[in-house]
Formats: sequence, C-alpha cells, structure tokens
Amino acid sequence: MINSFEIICCNLAKIFEPTKYVKKMLVFPNCKINLGLNITKKRLDGFHDIETVFHPINWCDALEVIEVKGQAESFVFSESGLLISGKKEDNLIYKAWKLITEIKSIPPIKVHLHKNLPMGAGLGGGSADAAFFINLVDKKFDLGLSYPQKSEIASKLGSDCSFFINNQPVLAIGKGNEFSPIKINLSNYYLLLVYPNIHSNTKDAYNGIIPKTPVVDLRTIIENQPISEWKKNLINDFEETVFIKYPEISALKDSFYENGALYACMSGSGSSVFGIFDKKPALTFNPSYQFYLQTPASKIL
Repeated sequence: MINSFEIICCNLAKIFEPTKYVKKMLVFPNCKINLGLNITKKRLDGFHDIETVFHPINWCDALEVIEVKGQAESFVFSESGLLISGKKEDNLIYKAWKLITEIKSIPPIKVHLHKNLPMGAGLGGGSADAAFFINLVDKKFDLGLSYPQKSEIASKLGSDCSFFINNQPVLAIGKGNEFSPIKINLSNYYLLLVYPNIHSNTKDAYNGIIPKTPVVDLRTIIENQPISEWKKNLINDFEETVFIKYPEISALKDSFYENGALYACMSGSGSSVFGIFDKKPALTFNPSYQFYLQTPASKIL
C-alpha cells in the first residue's frame, strides 16, 4: 500500500502537461494524533475548552500546486485517491486560498490533492492539507507571510489547522488553538493507527459530555510519567460517548492492549485508534480497515 502511494505521489506531475507550467510544488501533508483529550468547560460562544496534546504522524496526503501561465481561472482544483464529498468551495484548501488572496496576490494555479488520509477519523487530515497549502504558496510565491499571519489564516479554517503550520508536538488548550511546546519523544516506538471505516461526527461526540477539570493535567502526565503509566491517567473524554455508539471502536482499542500496546487511545473525536508499542505489533483486524504503522526509524515530515 505504501509503495503504490509513493508511485502515485511521484507521478502527480504527469496529470498535467509540464511545458505549460512555471513552478511545480509538491508536499505531503501529514496527520496528527491526540495524546489525551480533556473537555474542561462549555464556553459562552457555544464551543468547548479542551486540553490535549497534538503529535504529528507520518501518514500523509500528497498536495501539488502548479503555477499556470495564461490560465483563465485563478484556482483550478482536482483530486484523486479517497473520494472527497462536497463542492470545491467547501474544501479547506480552497477556503485557505480565498483568505490568502484577500491580502496577497497569487498567480493562477492548479491544485491537485491525492487523498490518502481517511476523513472523519480524528486525524486532522483536512486541516493539514490547508495548512500545508498556506506554507507552500507562501514559500514558493515569496508572499512574506509571518508565522502569526499564517496561523491566523489557518485558525479561521479549524481549531487544529494552525497546529500544522509549525507541525511540532504541542499542548493545545482553549478551543484547541492555543499552543505551547511540550517535551515528548516517541521516536523509539512503533505507532500503529487504524481507521475502522466509521465517520465520527464531532458534534455528536460532544452530546452527553459533562466538562470537568482533570485531576492531573496533561503536561504533568506526558512529561513526567512513563508511557506504561499513561493507560491509567491519559484519557480521551470523547471515548465515553463514542464507544457507546460504536462499540467496535472500543473493541479495537482493547485489541491493541491485548497485543502488547504500552498505550492505546482514540484520536480526537474518532474514529481512528492508535497504539504505542515497544515491539513491532502483529495485530489482525478487518482487512477493509485503513491503517498505518510508523516505525522507530521514521522521522516526522
């Protein structure tokens, strides 16, 4: 599966005739996992305050942006891979382009997204695509956007979108868009992510949740406790409601522990489940499930 994805990515440029283009730009937007997720307060604006740790993972999409001379339309979008529902105008990449063009001039472009990351999975794939697009056009067209400017654009697209601008582990609070660095190193472990073909709705996941202040804050757990202790203390509040509606996700998490995971958890509001292993896992699950194994030798993109 990885080899076929790499082949597709390497040949994205063949979708268009190369002689018409001035600049080709190809990046690989990676996803993230949530290490713990505490829902701490219902806000007056209708949102919730949360506490979570975002950690980047190598599982990725492929995004190509091509400058086109003489193109009548300013923005042309195409896609391959997993089916993306909705109109072009609903896509976060298009919305990012609209926001950028309100303050900067961009030449006509064609954008192609090869969608490899599952959607409705709690992995932030759509947010990653938009954030990588922002960084890409800023760099290649010398827009001179500052980090605060890029983060402000991204934050208008989603609470976790601005995380991918810097793409480093952070403690996120507030609506999930207020970041501070956190000390964590998972480079010596296997990280297995499994998407059980369930599209989890974040709004539904909040139903039934009673916000509360955690007994131990996430920074203390992450920075001071061994991973083997996280099972008892590092929780995701969304599991309480999502597991009732989808017991197969709970069973998937249990199977991680049954097969030697040091820690396992649902990511975000689901439905993906990830596990941290000190040895290469040998799990068996439904062959229709999408999965990704990050090995200790992998480096975050």
